[in-house]
Amino acid sequence: MEPDIYKTHILGPIRSRRLGISLGVNLLPIDGKACTFDCLYCECGYNADHRGGHIADASEVMGMLEAKLSAMSANCEKLDVITFAGNGEPTLHPQFAEVIDKTLKLRDRYYPAVKVSVLSNATRIGDPDVFAALQKVDNNILKMDGGFDSTVRLINNPVESSYSIRQVVDGMKKFKGKLIVQTMFVRGEHDGKAFDNTLPEEVAAWSDLIREISPRQVMVYSLDRPTPEKKLVRVSKDEMTRLVKPLVDEGFNITIV
Repeated sequence: MEPDIYKTHILGPIRSRRLGISLGVNLLPIDGKACTFDCLYCECGYNADHRGGHIADASEVMGMLEAKLSAMSANCEKLDVITFAGNGEPTLHPQFAEVIDKTLKLRDRYYPAVKVSVLSNATRIGDPDVFAALQKVDNNILKMDGGFDSTVRLINNPVESSYSIRQVVDGMKKFKGKLIVQTMFVRGEHDGKAFDNTLPEEVAAWSDLIREISPRQVMVYSLDRPTPEKKLVRVSKDEMTRLVKPLVDEGFNITIV
């Protein structure tokens, strides 16, 4: 893996901190980036630095995926998960729903026990086709890095000015618990503005939204790779453990990585 941007449509398999042995699928440009967020910590860099690029046809990517799964299966290679991530937001692909259907069929043919995961920033769950596709996957992993619009705007920098954490939470609730909420805990400074989503009021607001969404799992993590904004500070596992303890005590399934 390149430190800033993926260079292929099929990546790995690699060992993921959160998912195990993962075969990555990148539906987005290998010579660019397409995302509805512009996160300060994105390993692919800022959107402005990777504009344009060619989004591959679904059949092309599925052909690559089948060839990889067939070869791995023939060699009896271990695999835990097929993960959609890549250079930005995977649900932006115009054939995303079709891709998910084809991937599930390939999974059933070559690795029936393997999970299919999608890492999404949740900005497109209001699209009926995207919502339906995410309901079909094993791990519907949706991002929520703060409980306030102001926090999300600083850390994730949504492209759409109309972004609303309330709208996203209402959309997440429609999955009726069949989702995993993924949260990056981080503090730092950008363009002279300090931010810290580990402050008591920040964690309290975020925790209330977790209670409202009631996901089957919450994944919390902090920095692990190079970031475009250099003034970011990693939050320790011990600190994250303290931050989520009230939710754990309430019975929420929380994974800290």
